[in-house]
Amino acid sequence: MTRLALLEKLKEVQQMPRYQGRDITTISAVLSNQALARHVEVCEQAAAAVPKTH
Repeated sequence: MTRLALLEKLKEVQQMPRYQGRDITTISAVLSNQALARHVEVCEQAAAAVPKTH
């Protein structure tokens, strides 16, 4: 996946409820493409995870 595609995907994840009000995109400026791909993957997984309620 190209860097541009990864950044677009990260912007989509940023709009999910879990990340509203948080900045998950600024770090992308210093990440390699491989690290950026992993960051996007982890953020997507976290956004999809259902928070545990007690």
